Amino acid sequence: MKTFGQIVESAEELSVEEQETLVSILQHRLVDERRAELVQAVREARQEYKAGRCRAASPTEIVERASRPFIA
Repeated sequence: MKTFGQIVESAEELSVEEQETLVSILQHRLVDERRAELVQAVREARQEYKAGRCRAASPTEIVERASRPFIA
């Protein structure tokens, strides 16, 4: 497997158009990966809700809780 540095060096050998295509491909893959992560998080949240491990909250409650400092 190539190191990150080797991959960057290989990308530098591409033409500008090929580099732009590579960037576009990687961006689309990242979007797809983030979307899959979000779908999984929603599935898990729904399972927790159905199991009674969390409760519904209004947007105001969510913002208020998110604004509180985290104390471990």
